[in-house]
Formats: sequence, structure tokens, C-alpha cells
Amino acid sequence: MNFKIYRYIDVYNDAKGRHIVKEENTVCTRVVYLGDGSRILTARSMDWFEDIGSNLWAFPRGMHRDGAAGPNSITWTSRYGSIVTSAYDIATADGINEAGLVVNALWLAESEYPEPSDPRPGLSVGAWAQYVIDNFATVEEAVNEISKQEFAVLTLDIPGKSMRATVHLAISDASGDSAIFEYINGELTIHHGRAYQVMTNSPPYDQQLAINAYWSTVGGTVMLPGTNRASDRYARASFYINTIPQVGDLTVATAAVFGVIRNASVPYGVTTPDQPNIATTLWRTLADHKEGRYYFDSALSPSLSWVNVNEVDLSESGRPQQLQLTQHRAETLAGNVSDLFEPTEPFPFGPVNRLAEA
Repeated sequence: MNFKIYRYIDVYNDAKGRHIVKEENTVCTRVVYLGDGSRILTARSMDWFEDIGSNLWAFPRGMHRDGAAGPNSITWTSRYGSIVTSAYDIATADGINEAGLVVNALWLAESEYPEPSDPRPGLSVGAWAQYVIDNFATVEEAVNEISKQEFAVLTLDIPGKSMRATVHLAISDASGDSAIFEYINGELTIHHGRAYQVMTNSPPYDQQLAINAYWSTVGGTVMLPGTNRASDRYARASFYINTIPQVGDLTVATAAVFGVIRNASVPYGVTTPDQPNIATTLWRTLADHKEGRYYFDSALSPSLSWVNVNEVDLSESGRPQQLQLTQHRAETLAGNVSDLFEPTEPFPFGPVNRLAEA
């Protein structure tokens, strides 16, 4: 089998002076576990080169939203309540809704979104994941609607950085169905099916699949690549997620999947000088679609925390709530934290300035 392993170690300023990092060794891994019966678990790691100020949020049904893309923004009212993890408190990076749909946003340096001048209603990439879990119960529903391409996902600047947000989006549901959404050369690409259990970062997903096909012929019991590169993490995660026991037992399945996602994590504090965007793992999440349980695993904490979705008020009469994790509070959290959320105003999605971008 012939293939290319793409390495991006290219740091430059674009025509507008924005700092662009194209590096294969970029952030995050996501896996879906297909256990016995209805034991479906989705886990991911969040790797980044600095603290992204993540907090846990509870958003009720009936919230009126807009796409933060100026006057011509998509608007919607949330059909499902959700528990999410924020990034910089301007974007939903990860989460689960009360129907058991899970979203995971991961970095993809090759992402190229529609132009700001696109005439369709706009959706900030910071709101992309939230739009999906606000509106859909299953992957099939989301794919059917998003494939119509009635709105344009638009990128934004990362706070305090001259960098553009470039992510692809993975979703999974309680049936084990999965989909991967990417914008390549401004066009939407969708990979849909239960087989798409693993996602990392560069290169684009079709090339990730080709690289993994090679390692599948080698066999994980013979040799597995061990570096922090995205393609290597993909190979390890793909092997282990299908090698661990495929069981219905909650305790065994949860422990096994955490073992897989930790195996694909980067030890805290690791940096590589000649690879500027290699990133340390800040946190991990694991979502149990059947139980409606959302685990949060901070790299700075010796203990797991979790939220039981049915123990948080996500009704239309409920208010947005936050569980603050910033300033290392995550170190002190352990066990069921469902009752620790406090009512507050929801974070605003990072805005897209279409005029400035034109």
C-alpha cells in the first residue's frame, strides 16, 4: 500500500498578519467504544500549548441562540439540554446532550472554511458543536440536516493570539453511529458510519484512514508507533479501542476506555522545541451515552469528576449554569459534581466579523 505521511511544521504569518501554525503534531484524540448491548462510550483528550480556561456548563432546552456571525447569522432555539466543556469561554469544545448525542471538536490545521462573503447565514466555528447538540438526538438527524449546507461555518480569531480556529467536528450517538465533519478547501466533507470510531488531527480524515490501514496490516501486537504525532496516536487508539474487552459492564468498559485515551495522551508539561505546536494534554472527557454520564478528567487532578445529566435541571424553565474549573479548581473536584453548578449568564460565542474579514 502506498501512502504519504504528511508532516506540517510550518509557522508563518498570513497576508493579514495572523500567526498560522501548520503542524501534524497538533492536539487531541477521540475514540468511540462499541461495547456489548447498548454500552457506547465516547472519550477524547484535549491537548493544547496553554491553559484554555475550560469550564463545565449546563445549558437548558429552549435557549434562543444565534451563530455570532453578524446580522446574517443562523438562529435557533435549543431542542435539547446539554452539558458541555468550553474553550476560552467563547466556544463549545465538547459535550453531551440529554438525548445522548456527543460532540467533540478537535484541531485540524488544514481546515479551510467558506469565505466571510458567503451569502448563506453564518455560524461561528465556536458555536458549531453547540448547534449540533442543541438541535439533534442522533447522528443520522445531524448528517441529514447539515449536509443540506444551508449555512456557512466561519472561523474566528483565538483570544490573545494571532491564530485562526481550525477544527473538525466528530459526533456520536447512543446507537454507536458516528460522523466526522471537515471543511477542506472551503467545502464540507462528511464521513458517516459506525466504522469511524477514531479521530485525531492532521492530516485530513481520508488520509488518516489510509495511514491507519497500513498499521492495521502490521498488527498492533507486533509494533505500534509510539510518538505524540497525530498519525501515531490514531494508530494506537484505533488498535486499542477494538482490542479492549467489548463488554456491557459499566465499570469495566469505563476503565478500559480511559486506558485507551490516556495511552494517546501527552504527559503534562511535555514540549518539543523544534515542533512548536506539540501540545500537552490538559484534560480528558468520557461520555456514557446510555447512562447520561459525562466524566471530566483534569491532568492536574488525582481524581475523576462526573456529571449525571438527569441530575441537572435542563428543562425550559431552568437557567444556564456553570461549574468553574479555572484557577485549578479542578484539582479539588472529585466524584459526582452534578449539584455544584451555579446559575450564571451563558458565555458568548466567539464572534465572526464578516466586514473585517472581507
